[in-house]
Amino acid sequence: MHKVRSEVTGSVWKVEVAVGQTVNEGDTLVIVESMKMEIPISAPASGVVSELWVAEGDAVADDQVIAILR
Repeated sequence: MHKVRSEVTGSVWKVEVAVGQTVNEGDTLVIVESMKMEIPISAPASGVVSELWVAEGDAVADDQVIAILR
């Protein structure tokens, strides 16, 4: 199990994956907008998205868990 965390405080601009989707290490899961910049949050390892804890428009904090990979 891998907890995917936001690297910055901002808002979720785009969710690129869905629960049940298989991803590879380095794939973009979510794009967070912070200070007019788009920051992609990537998968730390290959796996399946088992939980997605954010939706587009949600506010996120630095180090907040946004997804779980199994």
